[in-house]
Amino acid sequence: MDLYVLYEHAAGYSLFSIKEFEEVGMLLPQVEQSVTELKRFQQIVNLVSFVPFKTAVAALENINSVSEGLLSEDLQLFLDNHFPKKKKKNVQLGVGDSKLAAAINDALSIPCTTSGAVPEIIRGIRYHFHHLIKGFTELSSSVAQLGLGHSYSRAKVKFNVHRNDNMIIQSIALLDQLDKDINTFSMRIREWYSYHFPELYKIVPENYLYAKAANIIMNRKEFTDEKMDQLEEVLMDRSKAEAILEASKSSMGMDIATIDLMNIELFAKRVVDLVDYRAKLANYLHEKMEGIAPNLSTLIGDQVGARLISHAGSLTNLAKFPASTVQILGAEKALFRALKARSTKNAQVWSSFPFYIHREGRLQEQRPDISVSGQQMFHCFKDRLFY
Repeated sequence: MDLYVLYEHAAGYSLFSIKEFEEVGMLLPQVEQSVTELKRFQQIVNLVSFVPFKTAVAALENINSVSEGLLSEDLQLFLDNHFPKKKKKNVQLGVGDSKLAAAINDALSIPCTTSGAVPEIIRGIRYHFHHLIKGFTELSSSVAQLGLGHSYSRAKVKFNVHRNDNMIIQSIALLDQLDKDINTFSMRIREWYSYHFPELYKIVPENYLYAKAANIIMNRKEFTDEKMDQLEEVLMDRSKAEAILEASKSSMGMDIATIDLMNIELFAKRVVDLVDYRAKLANYLHEKMEGIAPNLSTLIGDQVGARLISHAGSLTNLAKFPASTVQILGAEKALFRALKARSTKNAQVWSSFPFYIHREGRLQEQRPDISVSGQQMFHCFKDRLFY
């Protein structure tokens, strides 16, 4: 079987024939060793054809097609003109990308392969390319790669600049992670400090206020009227501050060492800082949603809209979804679990935004109104179109 290898360079397309392909495939370790040696490598590969790109714009269009696994017109014309017209059973084309190989096979019915010795041969061609092409130097190869690399990266960066929904996706993911971390750390502080002052949690059950209160009180035996003003500012409740003072005098908690209090204080400060940062992040997300998807944000809220965008991957993808798909976003596992169990319970509950279902009453909990999803898609499409 004859093997030909397609190589996409920044300067153009090239086609190489491989000598004694079956032996090369059997001696793959030797091929790997000979890749860096030009003379030994030239005994394996032979240049069939090289067609340079006419313009820098054509090079950019072709590299975009290759990166997406698509068969461009230039590549199709190149293979039609230079790939040998032999029986399909007797020839194969080695390609570096599996998606591009599938596209070539579908369009031109050319058997393609990406395995075996093909990756090593392509690596050798890339390493010795300026020696295998007549009149081509290492400098010209570097210049072509540099120019195309700048154009390709510029296009990618420009594309990503307009995708401000990336910031929304990252923000909502970080917000969810912060919620989990804050809850875990607050539980740890509560368990840790309760050995010393167990009555505090019953008086201050809120995690954020508990961390700030523990940071002020520290050793309960040293908690006096002087710290009452600070504690009252934090709790905004004089009666709770007085209850804490009374509980500290008759607490059943154990004594605690100074080093333990220092660690609790540092950890409590970290938790307070995390909660403050979460509030700033929520404001940042609100501003982003108001700027990118104001209609969607007004309809279902900032965090719910951000979660929908995150589930879809982008605002553009979300705008393309039908209402029935949006209705189950975030509840796919529950849906398939209910279908598998043939449960009569409705699995299409919108787990991402239960408030909008629960406020409609018991009936709407069992059967979410698809009109809300339709309104979401309408507003999402407007956001994508105008913003």
